[in-house]
Order: sequence, then C-alpha cells, then structure tokens
Amino acid sequence: MIKAYASTIIAVPVDQVWARVRDFNGLPSWHPAATDSRIEEGFNAGEVGCVRNFALTDGSGRIRETLLAISNVERSLTYDMLPNGPLPFVNYVATMKVSAITDRNETFAEWWAEFEAGDGQTAHWHSFVENDVFLGGFRALEQSFS
Repeated sequence: MIKAYASTIIAVPVDQVWARVRDFNGLPSWHPAATDSRIEEGFNAGEVGCVRNFALTDGSGRIRETLLAISNVERSLTYDMLPNGPLPFVNYVATMKVSAITDRNETFAEWWAEFEAGDGQTAHWHSFVENDVFLGGFRALEQSFS
C-alpha cells in the first residue's frame, strides 16, 4: 500500500480556501492537471455519492472520482478514484483538509492518499502523487487567489 502525504501553508484565509476546494466539480478552476469537469447524473456537486468526471490536461484520458465524505465543520473532503481510468491506481482513497492558522489568518492545507500501483511502479507513483498532484495542486491553488 502506498501512502502519499503533502502539506503546506497557503497565504489566504481558510474560509476562502475551503470555499474553493469544497466545490467538488471546481477542480479545473485551480488544479493544473484537470480540465472539463462535470458531475455525472443523479447527484449535485458536493453531495456525498456524486461522481466528478474530469479530463486531464495532458490528454491522457478522464478520471472519475466519488465524493465519499465532506465536512464543513472539519473543512475536509474524502474521495475515491474509480477504476478503468488512465492511471494504474487500485483502491485509491484521498482526503484533503484545510485548517486555520489563527495568528496569521492563513491556511494549513493537508492532502493524503492510500492506494496501490497496479503496474508495480510504487516509487514512481508515490512521488507523482505527493509532488505533482498534491504539492503542484497546492501551489496552483494558492496562485488561483492572485
């Protein structure tokens, strides 16, 4: 099992950051790897059980993820990645959480996932998720507020 984790400080108040990331269909508005997102039929964005379906900007395909849990109190959301997408991930479950840094009016952001690499390239996919997906996403998220 691969366990990927990243954290950072975002120089934006937590309520603003949470408003942006809690929009489960809004990933393309801040993450550079995602484009053309839609919520599949039967659910609304942000409703537990909804499936977001988004294209990757590199053209390699579409990823489908199910919102498993969301908490406005804890400012966290958990989702899984459905199989048969362009990435060889198995049993992928991730959580993003944002918290207030009260003395600086900034945000402490965490993102973690557990999954298996279906192609056996454990080290490669561990680094990819931590650095490209999570840390790259956090950098872009902060820049999206400028």
